[in-house]
Amino acid sequence: MIHSRIVGTGSHLPEKILTNFDLEKMVDTTDEWIRTRTGIERRHIAADGETTVDLAEHAARRACEAAGIKPTDVDFIAFGTTTPDLVFPNCGTLLQERLGCRGVPAFSVETACAGFMYALSIADKYVRCGDSKRALVVGAETLSRITDWSDRSTAILFADGAGAVVLAPSEEAGIVSTHLHSDGFYKDLLYCGSGVSKGFGEGKPLLSISMAGSEVFKVAVTTLGKAVDEALGVNGLGRGDIDWLVPHQANIRIIQAMARKLDLPLERVVITVQDHGNTSAASVPMALDVAVRDGRIKRGDLLLLEAFGGGFTWGSALIRY
Repeated sequence: MIHSRIVGTGSHLPEKILTNFDLEKMVDTTDEWIRTRTGIERRHIAADGETTVDLAEHAARRACEAAGIKPTDVDFIAFGTTTPDLVFPNCGTLLQERLGCRGVPAFSVETACAGFMYALSIADKYVRCGDSKRALVVGAETLSRITDWSDRSTAILFADGAGAVVLAPSEEAGIVSTHLHSDGFYKDLLYCGSGVSKGFGEGKPLLSISMAGSEVFKVAVTTLGKAVDEALGVNGLGRGDIDWLVPHQANIRIIQAMARKLDLPLERVVITVQDHGNTSAASVPMALDVAVRDGRIKRGDLLLLEAFGGGFTWGSALIRY
């Protein structure tokens, strides 16, 4: 049986940093209020003219380098994003052109903050069926472009960045299992209210995020808790078997709730929200890359990745790194 395994990780952040103190000058908020409720201290913001694919290219090249392959060796691209450069062509093909791997399947997945989890699950299955030897999975966002900077409930949260992994075939399971779900019943709790077929504007700020924060928090904690149980139960594992939790970096309180669910000390949870903010689909692969490169995550460790996003969409992955 063919399995897939992560053989390289990479990430990239824009140079510009927006601190909580900077936000104090923009909206009615304080550094203490933001840190206490979200855990965020700073976030990175794309420069004028810097796009989602720009960020993704840097992360992809770093992942390829870590995997010991050339970008032209990539034979499959799955790109999770909710902030594409263009309506079409999709970000996967735009990235493909830059990497030089012409002719291979390349596409984008739009499931908000769960975008990387969905892309990872698809790529894993593609490798398992023998149709890919070097699959590139990307999560990248420029959420600053759809953030209403006068709305203090969302302006404090969202940021830009990109993360990527390379999957390759393996005789032993690397991606042990993935689990994807969605529930459109909650569509009005977290959304961006403009689009192509729906029309732009309609009396609302053009392309800006709307969120019912407390309601999203409640559903996210409950839903991700069930996702944890599902990933463990399917594989006959207990909470104590997990070495590292690599969660979506949305809010420190949600992360803490997931750690309690797994009975994991925070020292075994990869937390980057203080430095990255909420980067949506880029969140999980960036956190993974940080922990791999600083030596916390080692070969053989059992990881649980999870993310929750607008839609609602959510997903988890159990991974033997």
